[in-house]
Amino acid sequence: MKHELIERKVGLMAVLIILVISVGGLVEIVPLIFDSQVRDPAPGVEPYPALALAGRDIYIREGCYGCHSQMIRPFRAETERYGHYSLAGESVYDRPFQFGSKRTGPDLARVGGLYSDEWHRLHLIDPRLLVPESNMPGYPWLEKREVNPRAIERRMLALRRLGHPYSDEDIAGVSDAVDGQTEMDAMIAYLQGLGTNLGRGR
Repeated sequence: MKHELIERKVGLMAVLIILVISVGGLVEIVPLIFDSQVRDPAPGVEPYPALALAGRDIYIREGCYGCHSQMIRPFRAETERYGHYSLAGESVYDRPFQFGSKRTGPDLARVGGLYSDEWHRLHLIDPRLLVPESNMPGYPWLEKREVNPRAIERRMLALRRLGHPYSDEDIAGVSDAVDGQTEMDAMIAYLQGLGTNLGRGR
């Protein structure tokens, strides 16, 4: 009887739905705010250095997250293929997160150090040179564009305001770190750092 009353009164049903979602959200989200494993960086995790930070921005700009996730789920099929499952503390310096949910290509959470810089360079220029069945597009233009140090300095300053521990020395050293580096170099630096802070766990 009460259920029928709720179904007939759309306004009441909407209020009750909002109430249930709000309570459920609070129960799920509020404890995470106070959980140090979620809030604090895992041991060994540092903010991205200048060149890798530039590479991460390029990775986002080019839409790489649309086909590559960076989150290994705690299932045997995933950990045997990709390594230790992802920890929340690994991603505290990722704004925005690159977890993703679609894997047209493999997960990249632990790709750092698995291949040489030259392998990544060739793969980014023409993926089918190294993986004939790949449907990934090439990104040859990354070799022709240089990294903009001013943009990276501004990015670091913005991230520092959000709590990333970049020092004045880190920001002052951006020009030297990226001088003469191409967007291809930056992308490779980013990829080579993924998952290396915690080891591979294989």
